[in-house]
Amino acid sequence: MDYFTIITTLVLMAAAFGYINVRFLKLPNTIGLMLITLVFTLVVLALATVDKTLLLAERELITQIDFETVLLDVMLSFMLFAGALHTNFEQLKIQRWPVLVFATVGTLVSTFLIGALVFGVLYVLGLNIDFIYCLLFGALISPTDPIAVLGILKKVGVPKDLEAKIVGESLFNDGVGVVVFLTIYQVAQASGGDGVNALGILELFGREVLGGVLLGLLLGYGTYRLMKSIDDYDIEVIITLAAVMTGTVIAQKLHLSAPLAMVTTGLVVGNDTVRGSAMSEITENYVDKFWELVDILLNTILFVLIGMEMLVLEFRWDYVAAGLIAILVALVSRFLSLYVPINAFEKRLDFRPKTNMIMTWGGLRGGISIALALSLTHSMHRELFLVMTYIIVVFSILIQGLTVGGLVKKLIK
Repeated sequence: MDYFTIITTLVLMAAAFGYINVRFLKLPNTIGLMLITLVFTLVVLALATVDKTLLLAERELITQIDFETVLLDVMLSFMLFAGALHTNFEQLKIQRWPVLVFATVGTLVSTFLIGALVFGVLYVLGLNIDFIYCLLFGALISPTDPIAVLGILKKVGVPKDLEAKIVGESLFNDGVGVVVFLTIYQVAQASGGDGVNALGILELFGREVLGGVLLGLLLGYGTYRLMKSIDDYDIEVIITLAAVMTGTVIAQKLHLSAPLAMVTTGLVVGNDTVRGSAMSEITENYVDKFWELVDILLNTILFVLIGMEMLVLEFRWDYVAAGLIAILVALVSRFLSLYVPINAFEKRLDFRPKTNMIMTWGGLRGGISIALALSLTHSMHRELFLVMTYIIVVFSILIQGLTVGGLVKKLIK
């Protein structure tokens, strides 16, 4: 199957499922698309007991898509830039320190907590997995997914200051989480850590994080200067598109964090000062609408892909049991990883009551975690961790996503 046919099929399915959701279910797009795709996949599996034609066609489609490459190397940059572009910069500026601590310290603490707890859970289930691989799982499941979070928060009416914390953390812990994962991945590949020194790990981490942010600042400033020097909304939209695509290529070539670079670029281009001085009203409208459309299109395709991944997973009972227990492990670890930072900042920044509870339940996992799980090798117990990741992601989007609005209304009066 050629690439054009694959893309056409995915866009067709995304359009059809999106229509069903908007016309009948009226759920947030992220939740609706995931639910419809899962139901569609279950129907395909049921029909396969009579005729396997549709099942084989869908499996052929999903196995020909390199999910890891498509999401991490292509889609993610566009989605993160779009998310950052539409983030409330003034609120994020006020909340910058807690967001920074949540995204860095919180992600690291969560990684090690999940790794340790999952190591114990798997041992009890009779799955003797090396601790370094459990840490890898902790790293890939710790980041909350801004793509999933943004779509749902728009629907539930979260207060702006709390939305800035959740969205800001999701945008940055995504990039940090990928870097933490790649760092542990390198250690795991080196025969359980032999031949890898602390200086090398620190250098890798620093280059990815600091280099990515610096590249984003340079791209953002360059984009701003170019847009300020002209007044043509068509070309200015193309300039933002070129910034994302060129920045992603540069980051990949220099081994910097493309996610962090794109988040930083989007925040620079999207902040009110740049908008006021570099964009006319019509340009601002076109830039916002263009990136909103890109975000929605890629978002719908992403969650169709996530739902279809169920067809290629190996659902053993012990893998499923581990995944169900890991849901609780991930939630408890997130709550604990946010506890100290929230207590440190809540009086100074007048945090809302039950912020930790809302951020824990509102911290959804999504396609990034699945893409990272798909990048594991078979020696790293890829099938086990992929099933566990998939179960957590589905629970996160369907159960947490559907109930976070009610939780916010109940806790914030």
